[in-house]
Amino acid sequence: MCAVLSVDRKLMDAPLTTLMGYVSSLFSKAKEGSIDMEGTIFTPSLEEIKRVKSDKGDILTKPFLDVCKMILPVIDKFGAAMTLVKSDIGGNIARLEANYDSNPVQYKYLYSMIQEEVQSKTAKGSSSCTNGLLWLTRAMDFLVELFRNLLSHEDWTMSQACTDSYGKTLKKWHGWIASSSFTMAMKLAPDRKKFMDVIGGAGDVNADMAQFCETFSPLLKENHKILARIGMDDMKAS
Repeated sequence: MCAVLSVDRKLMDAPLTTLMGYVSSLFSKAKEGSIDMEGTIFTPSLEEIKRVKSDKGDILTKPFLDVCKMILPVIDKFGAAMTLVKSDIGGNIARLEANYDSNPVQYKYLYSMIQEEVQSKTAKGSSSCTNGLLWLTRAMDFLVELFRNLLSHEDWTMSQACTDSYGKTLKKWHGWIASSSFTMAMKLAPDRKKFMDVIGGAGDVNADMAQFCETFSPLLKENHKILARIGMDDMKAS
């Protein structure tokens, strides 16, 4: 009997590098056949998405951040091309998680942080949690669009898929320096077939990728609605 590719919940409180190393190691062993596992590299995040909403339909802080953490090993497989995205996502997760850890009860719900900062008029500060959520959401928008491109355009190279996704999501919010750096990084995108082989596990990676896009996108849309309500969804990089 195969075990389902999953993450020990205790590891979700570990540093990002520890979690990424664990998931990547687990997945590599499954690929090599040294352990018999069922699922793809998307399996942990798909399981965690089920826990993101409360019974009343509110987004819970920790499960949402955990889903973002669990997708980092996928980004890691892109190599140098995704260094900027991985750093941005990791930094914003850490910022939001640090605030959550300071008072898990008070910040149980994701938007409680935003409400607090709006009331104190600190939401638009560069180091605010609201700003962190804004850029985390945008980076995840980019990844979802990239996964959709990989599913919809089988003839595109990885560089084409990345560049198109960037143009539809992050580019309009970046200044010239960030945009130029990202464009250069896309030239380092890995071979598409090799990438798909690496992330493919014992399960159907295309089906899991599609399911991730379908189930995670509505959460990102909710974030955008909240950010738009407080006048931050159209804020560009300073």
